[in-house]
Amino acid sequence: MKKNVETILTVFYCQNSFQENKRTLESQVGPRVRLFPIPCSGRLEPLFLLRALEGGADAACLFVCPEGACRYFEGNRRASKRVAYTKKMLKEIGLEEDRVFITFMSANEKRPPKKMILDALVAAEKLGPSPLNKAPLKEKK
Repeated sequence: MKKNVETILTVFYCQNSFQENKRTLESQVGPRVRLFPIPCSGRLEPLFLLRALEGGADAACLFVCPEGACRYFEGNRRASKRVAYTKKMLKEIGLEEDRVFITFMSANEKRPPKKMILDALVAAEKLGPSPLNKAPLKEKK
């Protein structure tokens, strides 16, 4: 396995949970992290997480509001169920379910978003390259 392969992480985050805007975060974390703000974490469908992996990401992470602090009441609970469902689908097709994960922010979060995202990148690096990125997809004729 090559050591110089860089891990790519796709991050979906509730735009109510980070104070920084997307451009500021992108400049802080670099090109290995793809950022997608969403109005509420509960709006994220499992298909988006799967498409992130299909699109070349080695892992996909979802940052959500603290439990009980969701602006839309239960968005973070809904997001948690959807991530669990996605993990189940990954396991069924033979991929590591840890390639998709959720991070609940604490109510008194002291880490800046940059640090939280880079911590998620370190967790993704431990998984290694995604098997989906090794072989090109075959086109139907």
